[in-house]
Amino acid sequence: MVELSNTVLAAAAGCALGLAGYHLWQSRSATGASTSGSGNTNLEERSTTSSAGGGAAAYETRKAVDEYIQFHFGAPKDLLPYANGPKDALKFTSHIATLCEKYCEQGETLALDMGCAVGGASFELARAFNNVLGIDYSHAFVAAAQDMAARGSRSYEATLEGEVRGTFTGSVDPDIDRSRVKFEQGDACNLRADLPRFDAVLAANLLCRLPNPWAFLDRLPTLVKPGGVAVLVSPYSWLAAWTDKSKWIGGYYKDGKPVRSADVLSEKMKSLGFELVHQEDVPFLIREHLRKYQWGCSHACVWRLRK
Repeated sequence: MVELSNTVLAAAAGCALGLAGYHLWQSRSATGASTSGSGNTNLEERSTTSSAGGGAAAYETRKAVDEYIQFHFGAPKDLLPYANGPKDALKFTSHIATLCEKYCEQGETLALDMGCAVGGASFELARAFNNVLGIDYSHAFVAAAQDMAARGSRSYEATLEGEVRGTFTGSVDPDIDRSRVKFEQGDACNLRADLPRFDAVLAANLLCRLPNPWAFLDRLPTLVKPGGVAVLVSPYSWLAAWTDKSKWIGGYYKDGKPVRSADVLSEKMKSLGFELVHQEDVPFLIREHLRKYQWGCSHACVWRLRK
């Protein structure tokens, strides 16, 4: 079995410290303490489904972690307790991980989940890949992912309506070997130079939340093994709060004509030595409260690096 390099494993050795930091952050959140000052009260209470922005700080709150634990690990009956509804959107993390497995033709040994959030897709990748590294910019998300790796489940709060909340449990499928997955904090636009090359790189709902998505795309040829795949999944929800308009891949007008993200992304990936092998639309569902949801449909494209 091919193992993660000592450098990668060493980065994950901080798990215990990450868990300690997570529990400290959880305790501060429970008592209403904030390291960001009273001016960010609205941000602390804002759902990640909001289009009001907030930048990277929006993913450091207790509410953001709870919403993503539910998004990635919540039981379907807790996330969408209705007979009617977009049930096909409940399997987002498993669906995108399956794309990596299906189109990785050179043996499933090493995978990277870039922008892993709380780790749902990382664990799903571990069904097929022997070693998985999840990286996210949010310290709170990484700490929660490490907690899930250590314990396999944890409780989270979800808004029912107004100030009324319920407590639920999110769990990793017990059939998944959690020891295959490691997590670390990192910047997709400025990744450390000593990362190994991966058989599959997954970037799910990441591009339109980066300050410079071009920097991440330019790094892909040195992250993916020749013959390996990069699976890029995005709803192309461009907002100036996350990405300066000068860095948008698409979603704007040039010389009076619309510039579409999928078209520009295709040109860019081909220029980097990748070939398109598959694309499809993948729905996802994030709950804001018991009767309000964000339903999205991401464009998923699988790119293979030419040998």
